[in-house]
Amino acid sequence: MKVTVLGAGSWGTTLALVLLGNGHDVSLWTYKPEQAELMRERHENPEFLPGIPLPPSLRIVADIEAACEGRAMIVAAVPSQYLRPVITRIAHLDLEKTIVCNVAKGIENTTLMTMSEVLLDVLERERKENLAILSGPSHSEEVSRQIPTAIVAASFKEKTAKTVQEAFMTRYFRVYVNEDIRGVELGGALKNVIAIAAGISDGAGFGDNTKAAIMTRGIYEITRLGVKLGAQPRTFAGLSGVGDLIVTCMSRHSRNRYVGEQVGKGRKLQDVLKEMVMVAEGVATAKSVREIEKKHDIELPIMTEVYQVLFEAKDPYIATQDLMTRDAKGE
Repeated sequence: MKVTVLGAGSWGTTLALVLLGNGHDVSLWTYKPEQAELMRERHENPEFLPGIPLPPSLRIVADIEAACEGRAMIVAAVPSQYLRPVITRIAHLDLEKTIVCNVAKGIENTTLMTMSEVLLDVLERERKENLAILSGPSHSEEVSRQIPTAIVAASFKEKTAKTVQEAFMTRYFRVYVNEDIRGVELGGALKNVIAIAAGISDGAGFGDNTKAAIMTRGIYEITRLGVKLGAQPRTFAGLSGVGDLIVTCMSRHSRNRYVGEQVGKGRKLQDVLKEMVMVAEGVATAKSVREIEKKHDIELPIMTEVYQVLFEAKDPYIATQDLMTRDAKGE
């Protein structure tokens, strides 16, 4: 299968290697020509995935149109807030028979659209049944080293999800199929906000009890909002829900947990983001969730406190106290 991966960050590069290992014809696109040249010279992605060799058979390109024309599948691995401008650059191409699989996890700030909605909005000729989402507990630092991982492929059409499953499935990268594309992409996006909350708890010096409460009540909030937006509740009990939540809240690789931890220690959000090479998707998603919360008049206490800590300079200790002293409720 001819496949192009858009985005040469750590995850895009890792997925390109998975596909290449399965015998596919793979092109990896980066928007920076100098990055493409460096990766071709070094056979490595030193900025985003150092230490992982890139085989010569992996084509690394900077021409997005040439990379996407005539491909059987395009994997969108750019940060969620950049998906629209990137995909707009190929909107004029004939992609009617092309599977477009998004792997970014977020909700667009300006429109409050999920990534599948953004793709359908931009790619007017794209058939809905050819869209797919790939999501789940999967850090590139581990997958690139072939550490056993399980994730989920979801689509509006089962055949498309199974095609994505077959394309990516390896002895170390297990892919399950799910028909609830809405739930899978919302689970992937919303867990990043809860992971920031877990990081804030770590940075503020709270303990395991606190983090367990954040994660447990967090999946409740994710499910509550997801169902409100049309997802199936059982999806959030799976890999793209609680599975992704666990790894993002607990892992040393988690960028979202790291951001929360640094803010919990008293650092300014903008200072933390400036020094990061990679994107913590939960920061932008927290803004989107705040707008969705107000739009649908739904109570999301943890996500609300995350927003206030990040963007209204609320003290993490006061945020925690406010959560703990809310009116008594049943579980």
